[in-house]
Order: sequence, then C-alpha cells, then structure tokens
Amino acid sequence: MKKSVLAAAVSVAGFAAPAFAENHDLTVGVSWSNFQEERWKTDEAAIKAALEAAGATYVSADAQSSSAKQLSDVESLIAQGVDALIILAQDSAAIGPAVDAAANEGIPVVGYDRLIEDNRAFYLTFDNVEVGRMQARAVLEAQPKGRYVMIKGSPTDPNADFLRGGQQEVLQPAIDAGDITIVDEAYTDGWLPANAQRNMEQILTANDNGVDAVVASNDGTAGGVVAALTAQGMEGLPVSGQDGDHAALNRVALGTQTVSVWKDARDLGTAAAEIAVALAKSDGNLAIEGSQEWTSPAGTTLNARFLEPIPVTKDNLSTVVDAGWITKEALCQGVTDGPAPCN
Repeated sequence: MKKSVLAAAVSVAGFAAPAFAENHDLTVGVSWSNFQEERWKTDEAAIKAALEAAGATYVSADAQSSSAKQLSDVESLIAQGVDALIILAQDSAAIGPAVDAAANEGIPVVGYDRLIEDNRAFYLTFDNVEVGRMQARAVLEAQPKGRYVMIKGSPTDPNADFLRGGQQEVLQPAIDAGDITIVDEAYTDGWLPANAQRNMEQILTANDNGVDAVVASNDGTAGGVVAALTAQGMEGLPVSGQDGDHAALNRVALGTQTVSVWKDARDLGTAAAEIAVALAKSDGNLAIEGSQEWTSPAGTTLNARFLEPIPVTKDNLSTVVDAGWITKEALCQGVTDGPAPCN
C-alpha cells in the first residue's frame, strides 16, 4: 500500500479550516480548466479513488477553457458546501477572486498542476522546469544541429514559461556555439492542438519549410505540430511533448514524436486528494511530506510539492507498459517495425 503523502507542522497561510467531527462527511470540489484534454481523465480517476478511500465525496465543474466560467464554477462549488478545493487554473492571473472567495469561507485550496500566484494556495505539480530540460535534451540528442521551432503552451499558464525556461537552459550552449538557431516560436492559446497546428503551419510557410526540429511543450501541441509536418511530408522530424498521452506514446513508437515526458497523473491526483482532505481536517497548520517553501518567479512564497517526471523515448517505451499506464496494443497500434516492446 502506498504510503500517505501526509506528515505534520507547516502552515498554509490564510486559511483556518474548522475542526470537523469524526462523522463529518467531507466534500472536495475540483475545478477543471479544460476537461476535454485526454490527460485530465486519468487525474480525475485518481482523485476520485483517493477521495473514496478517505470517505470523502467528489464534486467537479469544467470551465471549458473559460477563465470567467471557472470563477462562476468555483462560486458554485463553494455554494454546494465543499470543504476543500482543488483548482486547475485556466488563467493564473484571473483566478484570484476564486481564492479570495474560498479563503473567506475557510476553504483550503490546492493549486493543481498549474501555479496559482497566491500564498494561500498549496502548489502541487511536477517539476516543470525539469520537464522542459528533458524535452530539449531529447530533441537536441536527436538533432544536435539545425533550425529549431519552439511551440510553447498557453500564455495564461505559468507552466508555459517554466517549461520554456528549462528548454532554453539546455539549448543555450548549442545556440552560443552556432549549432542551432531558433527560427521562430509561438504560444498556443488554451494549449489547443488546433492552435498549435495553425501556428506550425504558419511557421513552416514563413520559413519555406526550413525547419529541422520542434520543441513542443506538451503532447497536445505535439499532435498539432506532427499534423502540420505530416501535411508537408516532413513527419519524422524530432518533436517533443509531455503528459504520456496514449496517442503521443503511439507516435513515439511510430517515430513521429521523439519524447513524451511522462508525469504519472495517478500519483498527482492521489496526492492532491490526500492533501485536500488533510487540509480540510486541519486547523491550517500542517506539514505535507515532500513539501517545501518555494518562491515563484514573481516573488510569491508558498508551500509546494514537486513530483518527478520521466522522459519516455523509443529506448524506454516498456516503462509505461510495465507501469500499466498503457497497453502494448494501444502503444504499438500501426507499428510494423518499431522499438521494444513493439518489435
């Protein structure tokens, strides 16, 4: 049985959750930013399972990529009487009033996967700067010289810039040596694959298809990039991603994507549920195992926990099959002569 993520003695500022009787049934509300992404289905299943194990109830709302709807969603969840909130912020700058509303009701907030720039929210995510480094390392190994394109995440998501910073750390020496040139880069509104595809199409047109590698910041944007490349007969160029989406892992096996940095959403979802329940039961003073005091680039100091990601390439594809993340059949669909375990 997995050890609980909880221990005891760091304060989560701004919240003073009431003490609950042993027979009080806890309800945890989850505000999703854009539940249509494949990734979040796995997170939700893990959150639900952990809450059920803790005897807590799950309720949720999907903002459908609208920061305005997310604010009204959180208001609705609070009105339903939730004891804690897990928020996947659509827009880190716009989510502030939701945190204020929760704090006014003594409801603790877990900022899920994406930074909420507020010291009253516990920040739970993977090390996204390291994810960016892993993406760039894999692409650089596959294509040590040439013309690079950077397809970034949503401009309203701080993770986009954390990833981009990690990518730049790895690429800068090669840039300084004149081995690679970044010919263009673009943010992807809403992390939507269609927007990434449109951006990549425009970049290919502007550069007469003079592109040798693409550092894309997640698997959705990678899918858009691969579609744009395929339309030009350029599939097989090095392309990065993250999240371990099944379609992306299949692309790694097929050779149209170089790496998907796998962030096991089952671990993140489980941790979020356990932390939310613990904060709801606490008096606002609690230590979370593996947490640290962390200062954001904007200077906000908050409590955070960072989980470790794993880069998945053709050389270690068996990792995700062995972990039960994806079946061999799904991984190897359409693969005739690929890497293990597809050969």
